[in-house]
Amino acid sequence: MANSAQPSDNQKDQSMSPQNKSGNNGPFKNPLKEAHQHSSPDPCLIVIFGASGDLTMRKLIPALYNLMYDGSLPQNFVCVGVARRDFSHDDFRKKMMDGIRQFSRTKPSDEELEKFSSRLFYHKADFADDNGYKTLQPFLQDLDKRYGTRGNRVFYLAVQASAFTTIVDHLKSNGLIYSLSDKERFSRIILEKPFGHDLNSAISLQADLTNNLHEQQIYRIDHYLGKETVQNLLVFRFSNAIFEGLWNNRYVDNVQITVAESIGVESRGDFYESAGLVRDIIQNHLMQLLCLVAMEPPTNLTPQAIRDEKVKVLEAIRHYSEAEIGQFTRRGQYSPGFIEGEPVVAYRKEDRVNPNSNVETFAAMEIHIENWRWSGVPFYIRAGKRLPKRSTEIVVTFKRTPNILFHKDDKHNTPNQIIFRIQPNEGTSIQFNSKVPGSMNIIQPVNMDFQYASYFGRGVPEAYERLIYDCILGDNTLFARVDESLNSWKFLTPILEYWAKSPLKEEEFYPAGTWGTPDAELLLRAGGRIWKAL
Repeated sequence: MANSAQPSDNQKDQSMSPQNKSGNNGPFKNPLKEAHQHSSPDPCLIVIFGASGDLTMRKLIPALYNLMYDGSLPQNFVCVGVARRDFSHDDFRKKMMDGIRQFSRTKPSDEELEKFSSRLFYHKADFADDNGYKTLQPFLQDLDKRYGTRGNRVFYLAVQASAFTTIVDHLKSNGLIYSLSDKERFSRIILEKPFGHDLNSAISLQADLTNNLHEQQIYRIDHYLGKETVQNLLVFRFSNAIFEGLWNNRYVDNVQITVAESIGVESRGDFYESAGLVRDIIQNHLMQLLCLVAMEPPTNLTPQAIRDEKVKVLEAIRHYSEAEIGQFTRRGQYSPGFIEGEPVVAYRKEDRVNPNSNVETFAAMEIHIENWRWSGVPFYIRAGKRLPKRSTEIVVTFKRTPNILFHKDDKHNTPNQIIFRIQPNEGTSIQFNSKVPGSMNIIQPVNMDFQYASYFGRGVPEAYERLIYDCILGDNTLFARVDESLNSWKFLTPILEYWAKSPLKEEEFYPAGTWGTPDAELLLRAGGRIWKAL
């Protein structure tokens, strides 16, 4: 049943920005508007399913607030949270305002929060009960009239993937999703990861969704693609001739991509038991980073052209036989240990986790892309929970120079590297060799370092800000297309099935606070390499 409280006429007339600004009159130039300088967002109503969850309070609502603060939201904008809890509009607003105060990248004033919260509403509904959708439809129509949102809809499904089809079916049957041929208004769906559980489930989910939606209406969100350093990968490669000429198997020795988290599964034990590390991080985040590093230059910067090149990378990945899976992949699960000096429990002791769980919390793989550019270059990927620190980096290591002039042995022949820091402290570093001042001919590696925050003098926008903004605009460049997801599953599903056949061995457990299993080190040592220290 929907709440009976309605927006006031005074609320209708309030501007969406703290200074009543229309776009570029904020405290600094808006990087989102600069990226879309020929576009402006249409009036829009965002509906968040799962609005009582942590994602909404920690990420989504703070992102919307910051978009408002920067002048990026349309003047005619409303957000409605949908969940099962018995909240009033004011209850929901208070919870979301607490989230903004705690998690927003900009410090809000009471006046700004008041203006923003006036556009927040709540609707109680059970996702499987059609009555909730029947009352949602007239509620949204009333908000359209009061706030001039013209029937435009973005539905954000911040729920488990098992609820996607149910919600979309009800939205369609109640007239809340429009046909793509409707040129007067739009409806778009943002889906949280993971998209499916394996290849077959992803194919089935896509079939169910496309019964009610066109592929152009589906936005599969991967918040890593909204991070500044990730977006800068294409600019770095394709707008700097000094680097693109070296970006191939003639000069590159190996590429390492690491997604490390010091936290455990926290309150997500039940989710992790059904997903695991590969589904949670590698199938989406890490494979997307791999594509951006390895892709060919697109013919233009349209979403289709960029995503076409990413798919070609995934299609070129060598698939392993069962015997090769044991050779080229590693898994692990954290046991008791210490993080920043504090003791932490084993994964099997976490809340809502099977005490005999076989789920991986660490994985490392050697990937080979069999095309003209990358043949012979190993891509090493690793990700894990309860590692020593939170860090995501891409390290491109170049081949050593011949040992003729300044190096007498490989031990002191330091290879050049380009390091992309995705998080934290977003930036790029180039490592090269230099002579140490003095009479001795001593060579030492040095770094040329660039950091976004220090150079541009302002906080880097959160990933969700860019992605939500792009969805309102209808730009799906930074969202995964279905063939990206399916090709990723084609490579990873046999590995997951192979691991599921046997329980974890003793050597596949790693103490919390270490860099995974010793086997992960051996994965690189076979080629005479080591993981780069983070």
